[in-house]
Amino acid sequence: MPDIALEGISVSKKFRKGESFDSLRDLIPALVGRSWKKAIGAQLQKKEFWALKDVCFEVKRGEALGVIGHNGAGKSTLLKLLSGIMKPTQGTISVRGKLSALIEVGAGFHPDLTGRENIYLNGVILGMTRDEVARKFDEIVEFSGLQEFLDMPVKRYSSGMYARLGFAVAAHVDPDILLVDEVLSVGDWAYQSKCSEKMKELIKGGATVVFISHNLRAVASLCQKCILLEHGTVVKNGPAEEVISAYLVSSAAGSAGENSNGISIVDMVAQKSGKNECKFAAGDRIVLSIRVRSEIDCNNVAVHLYTYDSNFYNVFQTSTEFLRSTPLSFFAGEVKTFSFELSLHLGCGIYYCGAVVRSVFHGGLEQFDRKFPGLTLYIDAPGEVNGPSNLYPRLLDIASVRASEPSGARAAQDTIKEDSALCGRI
Repeated sequence: MPDIALEGISVSKKFRKGESFDSLRDLIPALVGRSWKKAIGAQLQKKEFWALKDVCFEVKRGEALGVIGHNGAGKSTLLKLLSGIMKPTQGTISVRGKLSALIEVGAGFHPDLTGRENIYLNGVILGMTRDEVARKFDEIVEFSGLQEFLDMPVKRYSSGMYARLGFAVAAHVDPDILLVDEVLSVGDWAYQSKCSEKMKELIKGGATVVFISHNLRAVASLCQKCILLEHGTVVKNGPAEEVISAYLVSSAAGSAGENSNGISIVDMVAQKSGKNECKFAAGDRIVLSIRVRSEIDCNNVAVHLYTYDSNFYNVFQTSTEFLRSTPLSFFAGEVKTFSFELSLHLGCGIYYCGAVVRSVFHGGLEQFDRKFPGLTLYIDAPGEVNGPSNLYPRLLDIASVRASEPSGARAAQDTIKEDSALCGRI
């Protein structure tokens, strides 16, 4: 399997809840007892739990694997196992190639050293020689954008500056495999875009990237494959778009009624010509209905509708609050259906619709319920447009001007010719 860069077979990791001991008298029996329990590693003992259980994956060279899931699903544990910081309790992990990990912002930096000194220190920690760091030093500094602060101790850096410097060093190790945790959520938009482009450049050059993030848009745009972790186990493994969609559906199902304080979203339906549909053409007029049930008497309520594209950009949002001047009211036991008429001026692709029911009283801080995705729309659009929206372009007449003769210069030349002809006649 020469093209496989990373492989995990039945990877499991077990932890204990609470490892502190008040005295040597307690510690010695605990260590003896633990040595006896190693023979039955597959069984959980008191205060133990599986952070990861029977996780299997395979990543080819030049691929980007996204790892998503709720907090506590085991994502960071998996990354630490891949990087060798921890060893699995069971199973095997095969790493084929030079690995560089960016797991925590500023990991490996010494706070009292300057940015310049930490570039050399961190580069050596990540496997570069001093000569390699020196050769790539200017490129690293330029990528980080921290030229002005290079001789300042990094303890005075902001978290964003830490992230810039840390990623700049890790990305220039020229790794065969790059492990990236949630670090890309730190920093401004320009920095995040720059890091994303750098990772795409590494992948194009044959590197393998494992990317852990809650930023589904970044995962969708960067990764071809994805795995979804839930309570330490893989519940979905496949193309990134399919896995992200499954994650959103499970999140919506898991949160249904969880935050509903007496008012909940029952379902969402899209109709065309009175029939339930999910596939439409660009420009179609549809009716999107949201059914809401209330168990309480309540006033000052608004229903919001929003749409994300396949890269999870919010492309559209409206609400009953925006479209009518008075808030909504509910009686206990009442079910209301809110129907929005929409024109689908969208480009070709998949779109996810969601809804929120919230209070409009005191700034609307109270959220009764949220459902996302409540509905998936598949839009077929003409091939002459691209992007999340369709502006129905039409090419008008083409005006042509010679590049070598600007219109003003040509007019001046025409005037000179006319004057010369007039002088000749005189």
